[in-house]
Amino acid sequence: MLVVTRKRNEAIIIGEGIEVRVLRIGRDGVRIGITAPPHVPVNRAEIYDLIRAENLEASHSQAPAGALASHLRQRAATAEG
Repeated sequence: MLVVTRKRNEAIIIGEGIEVRVLRIGRDGVRIGITAPPHVPVNRAEIYDLIRAENLEASHSQAPAGALASHLRQRAATAEG
């Protein structure tokens, strides 16, 4: 793990086009801003872990493709309102 010290409004650059900037330093946490290309997913670690678990579970699912398509359509309809 690379450990760096940054002050407010200072940033680090990761690869091409990913910037992590310290926006605010508080008593209980640090607010950071992340700029990344649209094709690079950016998630909090706990959300990333949930996504990985769901993907792993889905990869072991024996559900037929038709049932999966129906489930996804239902979720999309619910999300749209």
